[in-house]
Amino acid sequence: TLMLKCLMLAKWFGLSDPQLEECLKDRFSFRRFVGLSLTDDTPDETTFVVFRRRLRQAGMDRTLFDATLKHLEGQGLLVKEGTMVDAMIVEAPRGKKRQDGSSTRDADAAYTVKHGRTYHGYKGHIAADRSGIVTDYRFSAANHHDSRYIDELTEKEKEAVIADSAYSDESRRRRLRSRGVIDGICYKRNRGQGALHEFQERWNRLVARIRALVEHPFARMRQMGYRRVRYRGARRNELDFVLNLIGQNVKRSLFLRTRAA
Repeated sequence: TLMLKCLMLAKWFGLSDPQLEECLKDRFSFRRFVGLSLTDDTPDETTFVVFRRRLRQAGMDRTLFDATLKHLEGQGLLVKEGTMVDAMIVEAPRGKKRQDGSSTRDADAAYTVKHGRTYHGYKGHIAADRSGIVTDYRFSAANHHDSRYIDELTEKEKEAVIADSAYSDESRRRRLRSRGVIDGICYKRNRGQGALHEFQERWNRLVARIRALVEHPFARMRQMGYRRVRYRGARRNELDFVLNLIGQNVKRSLFLRTRAA
């Protein structure tokens, strides 16, 4: 528990391992939060590295995420009135050529183009409920299309699926309707279609107001310092992504509890 609390502090305050060690030594509030007395030994940065490696090797990222979600659900904070889906690109260094012709580039990362700009890194895919709490996730290289994981993320949804036009697909819309699920996916122009129909424009405006909430988890993660990956390799960065999701879910839950009080 102590080490998990330490990792959460690192996420909430955007701290590196050396910075976390120093803060635990200097801040009484940090020590009290994690359960350290003034005379207890402070975990060092190597301890954090070893602990994350053990979590990764044991595949504990999903277990920790699900346990946190179950705790929040037990507090009545989830609003099960539809699933919103979105994705974010997390950039990674592009690397440099070595003298021997090899590269320092992360081999697990990939290139993608969005709005005419080239990105290199990974992509985090999330499902969120109407309270803004992330309920599921997938992590991939950046070249995986946004829509690749929506069906997995929404397979248990019974009310509504809400997403932007990147997820628009006629067969997906039919499958949702056949399950009795509201198709809340924004429309995009089909090939050869000059402009959206008026009803599609109105529908997109309605959906946009609702789905804006799914962008908030990413905004909170960026505020916490998660703008670029910290590590090399997909598994290391997937664990880091999940820890950031857990951190922002807890942060969101505090706001929801305060608002309900």
